[in-house]
Amino acid sequence: MIAIVAGACIFAYAIFKLGMFLRGYADENRFQIAGQIVFAVFWMGVGLLLAQIGRGGFAAAKPYMLPLLVGFLIAYPLIATWITGGEGTAKWIDNFGVQILIYVMLGWGLNIVVGLAGLLDLGFVVFYAIGAYTIALVGKNFGLTFWEVFLLSGLFAAVWGMMLGFPVLRLRGDYLAVVTLAFGEIIRLVLINWKPVTGGGAGVSGIPRPTFFGLPFNASDAGFAKYYGLEFTPQHRVLFLYYILVMAVLLTGIAVARLRKLPIGRAWEALREDEIACRSLGINTTNSKLTAFAIGAMIGGFAGAFFTARQGFISPESVTFNESALILAIVVLGGMGSQIGVAIAAVAIIGGTELLRELTFLKAMFGNEFDPAQYRMLLFGAAMVLIMIWKPRGFVSVREPTAFLKERRSISGSLVREGHG
Repeated sequence: MIAIVAGACIFAYAIFKLGMFLRGYADENRFQIAGQIVFAVFWMGVGLLLAQIGRGGFAAAKPYMLPLLVGFLIAYPLIATWITGGEGTAKWIDNFGVQILIYVMLGWGLNIVVGLAGLLDLGFVVFYAIGAYTIALVGKNFGLTFWEVFLLSGLFAAVWGMMLGFPVLRLRGDYLAVVTLAFGEIIRLVLINWKPVTGGGAGVSGIPRPTFFGLPFNASDAGFAKYYGLEFTPQHRVLFLYYILVMAVLLTGIAVARLRKLPIGRAWEALREDEIACRSLGINTTNSKLTAFAIGAMIGGFAGAFFTARQGFISPESVTFNESALILAIVVLGGMGSQIGVAIAAVAIIGGTELLRELTFLKAMFGNEFDPAQYRMLLFGAAMVLIMIWKPRGFVSVREPTAFLKERRSISGSLVREGHG
């Protein structure tokens, strides 16, 4: 009943705000008008979703959550433009949109290895680095465009994932974690010391950026803005990369969800629960582990390619163990094995960390010399501890089996083994 009332109130308030805005919209520009309309429609959807939850519970509202989420992702740049009034919009789209989506992809890639197959990997950032350096080195040295090298970034990462998988097939638990950690450090040291190829600690710059059917996002006469008669702004490139990432994340999510329902996905879950029982059922554990490493690494490689496209620069400082720990924290905090949980955790961790950079109002409390950016990791760590006390099994602590006999039933996350390999 409370959810129905709350949903009705939100829906009515959204209509009221939209009506008040449209009464005086003549003084607004078209982006603000579109942003206000989209913002109101989104909150109408939220109101309807809450009302549906009140009528039939979360199960009844589940079919509406995905369309609402996709609609929000598509409308997010308009909403950000409306909120900021057009000033600083690129920062919000880049830091809170592009960056979060990259980490959602990374989280889903590691979730296959840790959450589904139960293989504890502490060196996942290596595949992220391989994808990033593939775009940088192949594109720059051979004069290829971003899209010509993009598929190679995932392919090379998958090959390295299989190369890592072969030596660790018999390792489990802490031993597996140590080997993958060492593998990540080896690759990082190679990137630092192989200066003629990787540029060493100075990294690689001048990396080809994504283009729109061959039109670069620059101020030249052959650029995107000039071709379409628009005023040049760096925001065009950020918007293009954001929407490409939205499509990539949606395709990745659909692919991983389909893989979980295939025999290989069920083999991963069986491997996670009990490897000995898995072998006794005739499941090829070797192929299961290798495919988990390869597919997870491929997704990580694609995410690395998008990171390079965003930065235009890559160096070993971007692929340290801290990144592996951050990605693992996203998987654990979201609930290992849960795609929705991992996405929520990526938004909370990456978005929360970036949001703490904006706490300039604290200077009014602690003085002008106070820099909130220096304390954001402390606040972030305290929030992590509180969340793990409140939700020790992650944000999504229930699981639904991918295969069932007559009825699909949600089970507690405490009855599902964690990824200890």
